[in-house]
Parts: sequence; C-alpha cells; structure tokens
Amino acid sequence: MNTPPPSSAKTLRRLFLTLFLRGRSSRGLQKEQAPKSVGSKLIFTLLLYAALGLMALFFRGQPIFTLSLYLHGMTFVFLGMFVAASAGEVLFNKDEGEILLHRPIRPRALLWAKIGVLVEVSLWLAAAFNLAGFFVGALGSSGGWVFPLAHAVSTTLQALLCTGFVVLTYELCLRWFGRERLEGLMTTVQVIVAIAAVVGGQMVPQLIGRFGGKIEFNFNSWWIALLPPAWFAGLDDVLSEGGAGSSWVLAALALIATSIVMWLAFGRLARDYEAGLQTLAESSSPRATRPGRRRWIARLVDAPPLKWWLRDSISRASFLLTAAYLFRDRETKLRIYPGLAPMLVMPIIFVLQGRGRGNAGMGGFSMALTGAYLGLVPLLAINLLRYSQQWQASDAFRAAPVPGPAPLCHGMRRAVLSCLTLPLLVSLGVIAWLLIKKTSELLLFLPGVIALPVYGMVACLGGKAVPFSVPTEEAKAAGRGAIFMGSMMIAFVIAGIVAWAWSNGFFWWLVLIETIAASILYVAMRRSLARVSWSSME
Repeated sequence: MNTPPPSSAKTLRRLFLTLFLRGRSSRGLQKEQAPKSVGSKLIFTLLLYAALGLMALFFRGQPIFTLSLYLHGMTFVFLGMFVAASAGEVLFNKDEGEILLHRPIRPRALLWAKIGVLVEVSLWLAAAFNLAGFFVGALGSSGGWVFPLAHAVSTTLQALLCTGFVVLTYELCLRWFGRERLEGLMTTVQVIVAIAAVVGGQMVPQLIGRFGGKIEFNFNSWWIALLPPAWFAGLDDVLSEGGAGSSWVLAALALIATSIVMWLAFGRLARDYEAGLQTLAESSSPRATRPGRRRWIARLVDAPPLKWWLRDSISRASFLLTAAYLFRDRETKLRIYPGLAPMLVMPIIFVLQGRGRGNAGMGGFSMALTGAYLGLVPLLAINLLRYSQQWQASDAFRAAPVPGPAPLCHGMRRAVLSCLTLPLLVSLGVIAWLLIKKTSELLLFLPGVIALPVYGMVACLGGKAVPFSVPTEEAKAAGRGAIFMGSMMIAFVIAGIVAWAWSNGFFWWLVLIETIAASILYVAMRRSLARVSWSSME
C-alpha cells in the first residue's frame, strides 16, 4: 500500500524548523550533535527566562487580573523583541526566493510555515517565563488549576497577535509605499515594534505599582483598554473564574483583535508577501558614482581624529567595511537597529522615572543606571555584527597576509564606537540635559563612558569579533532577549555602586579607581587579543 506524500505545508514547516535549529551553514556541522528541538537549542535562554519569571512570586495573593496583567506585559516585551529582531531575516530571505519561488508553492503556505516556526519559538520563550506564574496563579488565586490552562490559551493568542501584527505591518508597507521602499521600511518597522514592546512592558509594572496592585478596568480607567496585555489579562479572568463585565469586554477585544490581525496578515494580504519576496529576489544594479568621487565615510576616515586612530591599514579597512554594512546592508540593519532600539528607549525611561520622583537619590540612581546601561551598547553591537549571510566572504581574511584576527577586531570595535555608541551617547546627553533639573548629575554618565573601551574589548576576546564571519542563525535572535536582561542586571549593579558613591561623597574616588582598573584591563585584553592566531576553518 502506497503512503500518500506529506503535504507541502508540513514539509515547509519542517524545513524552516530545521534551518532554525541547525543554521544555514554547513561548515563544522555534525548531524549527531545538532539540536533536535527548540528546547535543546535554547536551553540556556529558557533557563534564564524561567529565573526571571520567578518575579511572579511577588504577586501571590493578588487578583487574577493583576497577576495576568504583569505576566502578559512582560511576555509582550520578550515576544515583541524576538519577533521584531527575527521576522525580517525569517520572512524575507533572498536565497530562499531564488529556490522556492520556482516551485509550485502557494505564498500562503510559505508564509504559514514561517509563521509556525516563529510562533513555536515564541511559545517556548513565553512558557519558560510564565512557568512560575502558572503555579502562582494555580495555588494563590481563586481560579485554581483552571488558571494555567486559561493562561496557556491567552499566551498562545498573544504570540499569534505579536507575530501577525509584524507581518501585517510589512504587508501594508508593501501595499501603501510600494516594493521599491520595502528594504528601508523593514528596518523602520522593526525598530518601532521593538520600541513599542519595551515601552509597553515598562508601563504595566508602573501601573501596578501606582494602583497598589488593585488595578481594574472601569469608567474612570478606560485607558486600560488601550493596552494589549490588559486584553489577555481580561481573557484569563473570564476563563478562570467568570470575571466581571469589564473583563468580558477586554476578553472580547483580545479575541477580535487577534482574529482581525490573523485574517488580514495570513489571508487577505498574503499576495503582497509574495510580491515582497519577488522584489528582494530581483538583483538591482548598483548606483553609478562619478569618477573620482569618494564616499563621505572614506573622507571622514582620512581626516583627524579618525586618521590618527586608524593608522593601521587592516584596521582601517575593517572600519570601512563595518561602517558600509551598518549604513547600506539590509540584513545588517535589520539585525542591529531593532536590537539596539531599546538601548535608546530604556535610558530615556530611566531619566523620566528619576525626574518624576522627589527623592534625589533615586534621581541620581536613574542617571547612573542610564550611563551604565549605555556602556553595554558596544558589547551587544559587536556580537551582532559577527553574523552575516555573506559569511563565506570572510575566508578572504585568512587568505590575506594577516597573522591573526586582532586588526580586524580593532577596526570593527572602533566602527561601533564611532558610528553607533558616540551618536547615542551625545543624543542621550542632550535629552538628559533637557529633562533633569541639576546639570551636575550629568557627571553620573562618566563611569559608563569610562567603561566603554572595556566593554568593546570584552566582545573581541579570543578573536571572535571578526566582522561578518559567522553564519546567520535565527536562534541567535531568540537569545537577544536573554542578553538584554543579563545586561540589565549588570547595569543595575554598577548603577547602585555609582549612586552610593555619589550620595556619600566618594564619586571622584570611584572614578579614579575605575579609570585605573579599566586601563589595566584594557591593556591586558589588548595584549591577549594580539597573541590570538587564526583558528581552524572546520
């Protein structure tokens, strides 16, 4: 008896899931050691998310709506950041278009297969973070053991809404602005989604603290209906214990919004997704330049002070390569700018929170936290710039007469400091100067600025910071939320020390000690990097 062939939808979903687990490269791949599931691929990320989810223990005894509002608010942050960072490279890949668009595959089936992988990974991340919340809701609320089931349903709908909203935004951009502007709009859309996720996640804990944990939707607090996490919190309340009339309204909003987004994104506008794939698969001729005309970045490198900083020709070439990708390459912009967008939003939130509190100590802590948080930008940016779909071209670095990766790492590190970190530092400084009352508090940025070179060198240790030398793997995008939260913890510790020294009169002693320690660490790491030789290609 002949078994029927598997459907194209299942085959495509299995294909994209395999690409997610193993990556798109073949170098060094061992099938026996390749991850077999999302859990095995993201084990460390899931453990960190589960540890962060223990914060739900502070909501023991709170009403179901309050607990669910917190869980859905933070889940919205993690899912929004993952989808914003991953959707562009998963949904729109030029290499896939050259292969799949010549086969009898419907655009809707291709879209659903990719969405299925994104939703599955999102649910793994959401389940890890909400694990403690399941038990807190089951044991400490009137919903009992019905709550975990209700919360699992609402979290699944939330994942569908987040993913569908990003896809819908891309499709509307295609329809309204045309296919020619798709690449630039993709970066803008992902940055907006990442910012909205972070801002929305910060609003929920603030609301819970302001209302003393007894937050509810009524005539006086009608604006709660504008927060998507409140919709799914209302759905939890309805499914767990019936809920009040206000919870039924919020639950209806959750169901209606999710249904409309899914219908539009995965059904009505699926043809626009096919048009986007065809556009990205088409090769365009490069813009002609006038003879003898040089790009502005090349002129900038040949002028002081970059001319003095980039005296080595290899570091200079690496600097120019990194800067060109940062400003011109679609894939690099989709990975870097959505990942760094929270770096601009979170410090502004910290400054506003410190300004809104009468306690001067808390205001100083907010400024110190902003400076410490800013120091993590080069660490995360250099890590992201290692990945590229054109990673095979990095073999030219090994063929060149370069004894090791150190000059290339230095060039990329300096490009990140000059093109990303410095503009961000100036922007935040101006914003803080306009918002704070005491301009002397701007000195609290100083410890974070002193740590910038050290953070940049940490990312280069072992010669790992060779630009665009590692194959792109979507799993790396899933772990960005974990890196983000880990970086937050480090920033909080540093900010606490700086705020304590500021309030007790030891600030300048702290700056002196930090400067000496940072100088010693920088020199030691630079010497260590200089001794690194090329590793095996296999």
